[in-house]
Amino acid sequence: MTNTIVIGQEPEKQPEVDVSKIVPINRQSFADKLRAYSKKPFSMILMLLVMLAAIITAAIVFWILIHTLIQGVPHLNLKMFSWTWTSENLSLMPALINTLIIAGIALVIAVPIGVFAAIFMVEYAKSTNIFVKIVRMAAETLSGIPSIVFGIFGNIFFVGMFGYCLLSGAFTVTLMILPLIMRTTEEALLAVPDSFREGSYALGAGKLRTIFVIILPSAMSGIISGIILGLGRVVGETAALIYSAGSPINAAHASGLMTSGCTLSVFLYSLMSEGEHVHEAWATAVVLIVLVVIINGAAEFVGNKLKKEY
Repeated sequence: MTNTIVIGQEPEKQPEVDVSKIVPINRQSFADKLRAYSKKPFSMILMLLVMLAAIITAAIVFWILIHTLIQGVPHLNLKMFSWTWTSENLSLMPALINTLIIAGIALVIAVPIGVFAAIFMVEYAKSTNIFVKIVRMAAETLSGIPSIVFGIFGNIFFVGMFGYCLLSGAFTVTLMILPLIMRTTEEALLAVPDSFREGSYALGAGKLRTIFVIILPSAMSGIISGIILGLGRVVGETAALIYSAGSPINAAHASGLMTSGCTLSVFLYSLMSEGEHVHEAWATAVVLIVLVVIINGAAEFVGNKLKKEY
């Protein structure tokens, strides 16, 4: 029996379906997964090992954070956030500002170069290109070099040109994070399905428009992850900056680009190595952790916003 529709008469409205009550048939509960794994002992062992590794990793991170907060929070005071450093307040504000300056310069230089280099290697150069293979091998090699080696190079090259200053330190850490950003961006671009590119070309879009409108937004989460990793390495770097930017913890004010100055990590290292200001060192560690969390959260927020816009 078919429903007939009379011209001029509104069709009957179908009752709305409550989507929230629809249960997907492919969703398994934890008990269902355990029953499935029990039939395959090897899979059960692997699952338990993975869960154990995740629990151990989370426990270590949680323990470090709790221990640092317990040791450092009681010794935080307003004097440590004074704009001027003295021998009485041991203000960390000059070091905090120096950290933000070096991190900002490093990201401004490393992110465009790293992202565009990855775009060239993935979208323009052939995978069999010998130049691409050399660049990829060089990036992987530089990613594994200890930071002290970058510090010695920065001391010889950049300090020889500009002297001990924030600019030398920023250029040194830029070399450290550039391979990391380039490789993570390359992997994020390779993870984008080729069907995205083919669909864009089929609709008449050019290569450049496809890259900036389709591919980069799709790979934004991976690119942001690489930037966060690089930023965390800059903020927490010590050895390379001691040899390039210097380590004067008694600077009364934040240093200029051409003036020697220490960052928060160098400030913390100096306080702890002296052994006379251990409590202030723990308080500085708390501020450093909070700074990393805030910067990472801001980067993730910006990445999500950019992804939603596209």
